[in-house]
Amino acid sequence: MPVDMRTTYLGLELANPFVAAASPQTGEVETLRSLEGAGVGAVVLRSLFEEQIQHEEVAAQDLFLQGAEISPEVTGFFPELNDYNTGPDAYLGLIEGAKRALSIPVIASLNGHTAGGWTRYAGLFEEAGADAIELNVYFLATDPTVAAADVEQRYIDLAASVASQVKIPVSVKIGPFFSSLPNFVLRVVDAGAKGMVLFNRFVQPDVYLDELTVAPRLVLSNREEARLALRWIAILRGLTQASLAANSGVHRAEDAMKLLLAGADVVQVASALIERGPLYVETLLRGVEAWMEEGEYESVAQLRGSLSQRNVPDPEAFERANYMKALVTYASEHA
Repeated sequence: MPVDMRTTYLGLELANPFVAAASPQTGEVETLRSLEGAGVGAVVLRSLFEEQIQHEEVAAQDLFLQGAEISPEVTGFFPELNDYNTGPDAYLGLIEGAKRALSIPVIASLNGHTAGGWTRYAGLFEEAGADAIELNVYFLATDPTVAAADVEQRYIDLAASVASQVKIPVSVKIGPFFSSLPNFVLRVVDAGAKGMVLFNRFVQPDVYLDELTVAPRLVLSNREEARLALRWIAILRGLTQASLAANSGVHRAEDAMKLLLAGADVVQVASALIERGPLYVETLLRGVEAWMEEGEYESVAQLRGSLSQRNVPDPEAFERANYMKALVTYASEHA
């Protein structure tokens, strides 16, 4: 009897727990069709950025003002995005096209970091047919006068603002840099989020020695990165009923299995699909199905969370004791 791969994410029933994460791979309807054909359970469209919305609105206002430079700092420094996205109207068209072409859930992605009128686009996403919205909060706190509590409140206010605009479910994608992550996650859920995506990968700057310049350098994920999400999903699984998605580091079926056992409802894949193409979803699915059959699991629901912190014999393995044990073991093995 084949294993039951179904899972529930944000109240949506998915055929399996593999979700194509927001990336250039999810920005064209043709590629989205390929992902669905390969068996992916859902897709997160590539993000619409807060800056794109503001830029288009400033440009429109400039037309009405017949060229008056009301905001040169915005119009002068906005990057060219011809190879990624072309603005809000095109994005709404992408949602509509994806919904016409696909039968799997389509999740729109709204990327921003400040409270403001741009969040009203969540309602337009819903009108265009999106099944859910992923709020991707990309914010690096560098101002020493801003307290940690104020940073957390910014996320909470954003989640509440977007969730209040729509009836469809909203997930919030965050980074790991919070001093009390469980407390923060529960507050975001209380603000209206139906799920959390762990974790956002911040693009790091690099120094280019030949030019003596500093610029961002995008590096695709590696398998080791999945362990950060694994730890926190395992801890959070026993604290909230909200959906939990693992993001970053899923390159093989084994990576997905570990995250599902820890308590993830779905695993999001981006780098592996960029490197190997949409059809790689088939390989991931076959690997998980084979592992489940060998382990005599009947369904994803049966195994999900069976190795969360609440369910393992040694809960401290996810906390400080894990650090101490690792150091002692490493020292003895390399003595």
